[in-house]
Amino acid sequence: MTTPIVCLENVVKTYPGGVCALRGVNLEIHRGELLAVVGPSGSGKSTLLHMMGALDRPTSGRVLLAGHDVAALPDRRLSGLRASLIGFVFQRFHLAAGVPALDNVADGMLYAGVPLRERRERAAAALERVGLGGRVTHRPHELSGGEQQRVAVARAVARRPLVLYADEPTGNLDSVAGAEVLDVLRDLHADGTTIVIITHEQEVAAAAGRQVRVHDGHIVADVPGGGP
Repeated sequence: MTTPIVCLENVVKTYPGGVCALRGVNLEIHRGELLAVVGPSGSGKSTLLHMMGALDRPTSGRVLLAGHDVAALPDRRLSGLRASLIGFVFQRFHLAAGVPALDNVADGMLYAGVPLRERRERAAAALERVGLGGRVTHRPHELSGGEQQRVAVARAVARRPLVLYADEPTGNLDSVAGAEVLDVLRDLHADGTTIVIITHEQEVAAAAGRQVRVHDGHIVADVPGGGP
């Protein structure tokens, strides 16, 4: 078995006031997976995303990112590791108003040291991958909700992350646009991208090849899904 991209070992996360969001979680994510983390509001899945994405550190236990112990890294090195290994797509698109799709995607690589010409080339290729090759000059207000989310996906994959986290990627979309975004994620997975979808919707989770179900800070099931 190869080294996991992400490994959580007996992870506990307690917030000020004694609120325990994760209670001894163990989880491995391997290259090439399409995995869904599913659970109701307040189940701990958002905190689990923060741990998996190295956005926060555990109260106890270990989080390993590509073999690196998150707790042992200074903030600057952790930020660099996260930027080089992980892509994020959130429920809110976080696109810059008035900025063309090409530059919204290219600007996602601004602090990664990628030269301008290469940023724009990679942005154009990423937009083509998500089916928006003909929308590179369109600004967010000229795009549908589903197209804006696909721009957000392109921005994440243009950085060529080891793993892409999609946090409620269909939450702000109607059923048709949501299905289109899920199709894009499945296509990216078929091309080799490791994808983790965080969702409370069972029908979205069913698109994944593996489902990790979370309740009250525990993983209560880790089972094959209905997807690829």
